Amino acid sequence: MLRLIMVMSLIVTFLSGCATARKTHTSDGKVGYIIDCSGNASTWGKCYERAGDICGVKGYEILEKISETLSSSSGNIIEQHSGSDINRDLIIKCKE
Repeated sequence: MLRLIMVMSLIVTFLSGCATARKTHTSDGKVGYIIDCSGNASTWGKCYERAGDICGVKGYEILEKISETLSSSSGNIIEQHSGSDINRDLIIKCKE
């Protein structure tokens, strides 16, 4: 059981280090991107790197930067777990 918990923790840590992006529309009707680089193993640098990958040499404009720390607690009679998770979203549009 302990081995399973350790493997699942490693998988979550690995996946939380990636930045994902999805298309959206900006207030001016142009295509933008919401880049999610949440998790304790990630940084804003992952968001900026992903933005650079999306927009390339044209560059990008940051429309909004959202950060939120969430506390969590779970457990049962025998074990109690608590911690926090960091949500990071970067909203960008590529320069023309």
